[in-house]
Amino acid sequence: MSTVALPIDSFGVSHKGCVRDHNEDNYLIEPQTGLWVVADGMGGHEAGEVASASIVDHLATIGIASSAPDLRARFEDRLGRANAEIRDISRSRGITIGSTFAALLAMDGRFACLWAGDSRIYLVRNGSIFQVSKDHTEVQELLDRGMISAEEARTWPRRNVITHAVGVSDELEIDFQQGELIPGDVFVLGTDGLTAHVSDAEIETAAGSATPRAACQSLLDMVLARGGTDNVTIVLVKIGGGRNDALHSDRSAAEGLAR
Repeated sequence: MSTVALPIDSFGVSHKGCVRDHNEDNYLIEPQTGLWVVADGMGGHEAGEVASASIVDHLATIGIASSAPDLRARFEDRLGRANAEIRDISRSRGITIGSTFAALLAMDGRFACLWAGDSRIYLVRNGSIFQVSKDHTEVQELLDRGMISAEEARTWPRRNVITHAVGVSDELEIDFQQGELIPGDVFVLGTDGLTAHVSDAEIETAAGSATPRAACQSLLDMVLARGGTDNVTIVLVKIGGGRNDALHSDRSAAEGLAR
């Protein structure tokens, strides 16, 4: 059985940025299994890199799934193993470490986006960009409750405080969105080092007008030219080719992937 129903072109880049002395991000590109991931580690010098590497290393063992539900189950199993491993490392070192992640699963003409933290997933479809993921941050919760405005959120003192991440608790909390793949779809997965410096409109322009390799390089160049205050990782996934329609928000569209 083919794991992906439509032809896919993908590419990824990762850079420590202009300020940090090392890179705590990691990413994974596995088109043969229908899996793409970015992970942004946290926890101090080298510890964050250990956490994000644990996620990527475990997910790299998924292999070829027999069905969409099998792919989802394998993903959940490996992520759970990474969470347990990071928890063990945290206890052994006497510190709290963890990692955000954003993942795209694609199989049989459907997709599922899964994430924890503020690494994001965008979908560029029919000339428009949609933020598929929703940040797990204190500032996003305040926005959702109407307690602050979008303008206030941009400079909120605790805007980078994460509410969910892999490895920070025994119970792993992740979110998801799903739908049908359409030829021409472009998914952009990025850590917050990208979105701190590049607007949604700029992501849309880069993703919609170039190959995944060229788009990743263009976005990375923008981040570095603007100061690159954090590590930055970008994975871009282009589905087939041609025109497409607006984002499906129906959560039942790819139930096998998301449940």
